[in-house]
Amino acid sequence: RTACRASSIVAVKESRYTMRMKKSVQRCPWVPSGNILYEKYHDTEWGVPVHDDRKIFEFLVLESAQAGLSWAIVLKKRTGYRKAFANFDPKKVSRFTTRDMQRLVSDAGIIRNRAKIAAAINNAKRFLEVQKEFGSFSAYMWSFVGGKTMHHRLRKLSDYPVKTKEADAWAHDLKKRGFSFLGPTVCYAHMQAVGMVNDHTIRCFRYKETVKAARRSPF
Repeated sequence: RTACRASSIVAVKESRYTMRMKKSVQRCPWVPSGNILYEKYHDTEWGVPVHDDRKIFEFLVLESAQAGLSWAIVLKKRTGYRKAFANFDPKKVSRFTTRDMQRLVSDAGIIRNRAKIAAAINNAKRFLEVQKEFGSFSAYMWSFVGGKTMHHRLRKLSDYPVKTKEADAWAHDLKKRGFSFLGPTVCYAHMQAVGMVNDHTIRCFRYKETVKAARRSPF
């Protein structure tokens, strides 16, 4: 009954969201038209500056899991990841054991790639080390863009860079610190997601909204 009720609540929320967004809006060209889950992610999360360490860790886990796959797959499994990875608490994930690894590789709610799962556990340990050194992972992460969002002026899909010099520098530093599955391309995707860069196209209805959100950022 609880599962049915939860599914009903999600369905109602998605229906309400669809009603609110029924009028035609222009989105970034990479958003699949009609994919409500994708559209909602784009419209409410992607590119909004994130400074909460647990949320940052969530995106690091999800972005590294996506490597070589589509983001749509990750979005569908996001709830499964939240449950499997202790609500993305890096302290708890850092203490995962061999038994936890076996549990995760058998969990259909996530991407059952042993190397990616091992990377997530390893990265949780490294994440805590960075927190200890810098006070927060957020402070460390945002230092690679000078503490503020970089606003790009993209017009079409071909304008999107695969990576930038900032992503290269951050990925290089992460590798030195022992992180894995976080190369320059994955790092740049993460930077886009957490608002380190504003890569909404200039005609996307979220571009100006994200600029405003960046101005309200605490740094």
